[in-house]
Amino acid sequence: MSPENVERASGDRLTVGVAARLSQYLRVLTQAKKMGKEGISSQEISEYTNINATQIRRDLSGFGKFGKRGVGYNVDALSGEIRKILRTQGQHNIALFGAGRLGQAVASSSVFADHGFNIAAAFDTDSDKVGQPIDGMQVLDYESLTNVIREKNIIVAVLAVPGEAAQQVADDVVHAGVKIIFNYTDALLHVPADVAVHTTSPAVELLYALYFYLA
Repeated sequence: MSPENVERASGDRLTVGVAARLSQYLRVLTQAKKMGKEGISSQEISEYTNINATQIRRDLSGFGKFGKRGVGYNVDALSGEIRKILRTQGQHNIALFGAGRLGQAVASSSVFADHGFNIAAAFDTDSDKVGQPIDGMQVLDYESLTNVIREKNIIVAVLAVPGEAAQQVADDVVHAGVKIIFNYTDALLHVPADVAVHTTSPAVELLYALYFYLA
């Protein structure tokens, strides 16, 4: 595999840019499958990701020959290959923190399940919410997080809590063994170097889109 075709950070590890783009391709492929599509072209993927079709073909060709010129890619086959490249085969347990409106929306969404992530536990500090159902499970007392995270082998925490509580939750889940935090709050989190934080902000995405729309 030539270095011109595939960007590597070191050895077989992908660079951040390649991993991010492959994740976007997988998102499109997952939705395409739900829509009943069996095949998809690099141009179609480009339209849904705003990534140049040439870049898409270059990214994918570096890992093998997955498509056919003039035909495109098989949705199922390419999805499986990208999951192998990203090492995301199988199911991974995640924990949800916050059972308010945002937490309930996250729990009821298929966005995580579609990619092999199972919400194995949900926590809240509000005694009125503890014990209440949320997407087929009961909300657990926040104080039980350490034991539950270790028992269920949870390495990902989703934060849907008030911003002022986010850092404390981050500290607690990291102490319990979580290595990835998906942050729905606007808080800037301080975590150890071996813990990854991904913050999602619709407002930031909108500003990004607006900049290019007005350019």
